[in-house]
Amino acid sequence: MADDILPFSSAFPEATEADWLTAVEKALKGKGVDTLTRKTADGIAIKALYRESDFAAAADPLGAPGAAPYLRGATAAPDKWRPWDIRQLFTHPSAEETNAEILRDLERGVSSAEIAIDASGKDGVQITTVEAFETALAGVRADYAGVALSHVNASGAAASALLGLWAEKQENPAELTLDFNMDPLGALARSGTLAGGLDAAFERLAAVGSALGAKFPKAGLIRIDAASVHEAGASEAQELGALIASAIDTLRRLDGKTDIAALTGKISFAVALDANYGIGIAKLRAARRLWARCLEALGLPAAPMRLQGITSARMLTKYDPWTNMLRVTCATFAGAAGGADIVTSRAFNEALGRPEGLGRRIARNTQIIAMEESQLGRVADPTGGAWFTETLADDLAKAAWAEFQTIESEGGYAASLLSGAFQARVKTVREARTKDIARRKIPLTGVSEYPLLEEIGAPVADVDAPGPRADISDAGLKSYINTPLATGTDVTAEALAPTRLAAPFEALRDAATRAPKPPAAFIATLGALAEFTPRADFARNLLAAGGVAPKEAVVPPRDAAELAAAFKASGCRIAVICGTDKAYEAGAAEAAEALKKAGAQAVWLAGKSEAPGIDLNIFAGCDVIHALQLAHAELGVSK
Repeated sequence: MADDILPFSSAFPEATEADWLTAVEKALKGKGVDTLTRKTADGIAIKALYRESDFAAAADPLGAPGAAPYLRGATAAPDKWRPWDIRQLFTHPSAEETNAEILRDLERGVSSAEIAIDASGKDGVQITTVEAFETALAGVRADYAGVALSHVNASGAAASALLGLWAEKQENPAELTLDFNMDPLGALARSGTLAGGLDAAFERLAAVGSALGAKFPKAGLIRIDAASVHEAGASEAQELGALIASAIDTLRRLDGKTDIAALTGKISFAVALDANYGIGIAKLRAARRLWARCLEALGLPAAPMRLQGITSARMLTKYDPWTNMLRVTCATFAGAAGGADIVTSRAFNEALGRPEGLGRRIARNTQIIAMEESQLGRVADPTGGAWFTETLADDLAKAAWAEFQTIESEGGYAASLLSGAFQARVKTVREARTKDIARRKIPLTGVSEYPLLEEIGAPVADVDAPGPRADISDAGLKSYINTPLATGTDVTAEALAPTRLAAPFEALRDAATRAPKPPAAFIATLGALAEFTPRADFARNLLAAGGVAPKEAVVPPRDAAELAAAFKASGCRIAVICGTDKAYEAGAAEAAEALKKAGAQAVWLAGKSEAPGIDLNIFAGCDVIHALQLAHAELGVSK
């Protein structure tokens, strides 16, 4: 074997940008490269090609990794063994089962455990006393493996105080790595209610936070959660704008109650990452720029932003859940390559129910493979200087800053939530995206595109009904707070309820599954196999997205009479004519008439051609949800 380096590039002629543009125009049949530009939900253009003129990377405008103002991350030398924190989320209602899951996952590579606290047990672990914490965390060494909290429907002060009482009983409490993650404004946004009012919630946060911070110097106290904004359907700029607005409003409300300069080092920030890893990486980089600008404006010392990337729940699907593994892998890659300090990968089967062993194993192994086999953490700021990434990060930061300014003009994040102004803007984006999903402009693999009617389901945990709801004990609060705290009137706002992109299609599939007789429609083909196949495939795919099985003749019919006979034999009520435009001109009207005489209650046509007797046209860009709802109504499928 030769040891010489083979100069493969020498076998190809040198190509200039002009050559590339010429080739693109040829491929686009004369259209310019600008026709490839796409826009995000915020109207930010994403081009096909970026250059040094878009972002002057050679001048190194963002500085070096590990250098203030930390726009490129906290360090220039990532930890060799744990470049980021692999954090697993636990939601089983039983404290005993949660303990078994935590120990199992820590033994198999997870580096920190995040416990979702929910007194009802519906969306998290029923931990309401310090004894329950002792059960859930038995055998856990929080000086080696971090313990974090996620507060489902509360600001988190009471549960955090209970975790503090547990932590005090451990060896070397000052060495424990804890994340209490208190977040009153996040609780208001998620649940729509903040018990006792804003003033009382922040008084409690300041008092409990000061006590916990003194006892546990390595602990994080506050998490600013914008991932829930993403889950409610927001755009990237709205999510980042809410992230910064919530942080500023939190500091504003704590000013005078605690040391703000010291507190900024105890704050972490959570954003969601979906399958579009290019946007995910840029989102993380934009967040660092925004926070650095806020610290500068506040006159506070520059400090690294502690970022947690959580893979998106709204992108997960119930049907064809195995494809979620690919979605979560893309999102995990964005977190690792984008420089997140903490990454939480959701289980692929989370949309179906509580994840069990397989779901959690795939979630943690996705990160372990990214870290140890793909070596994604070996390079400091791997995407730094990439023209596309840096340009998009700048554009996102500017759009998010504009959203932040709008929120501030409304009185701050809390005031914007209480008035409903922010939720209204999120709703506008969510509804526009829902329309694009219905028209399959945003495809959902396995759901709206390439659905499998006979798929293999994924397992979920067998969970007993949670016990009766009990309020979280205030024993911890009484232990850490010596003076009585004022309690005001509860405040309410419209909740930023979570949604999933696939929900409209999944509702149709669910209804079809419940139907006494599996719904079906007849594919009425015109012409030769090679001619009708493209549109027949389109129709099959569209029907299956609503749980409607396609039926067709074994041998392609040669005329309208054979077509009508095949339809009658199928037992269907709906027929979809599929063929070429030329075939439609010659025989669509005759075929429609024959089908209706054979008993068809509705005749559709794949394409935009018009013909007598056609009740509905289906085509690329049509409202597929509406078409499938009509099919269900025609076939007697109840909602």
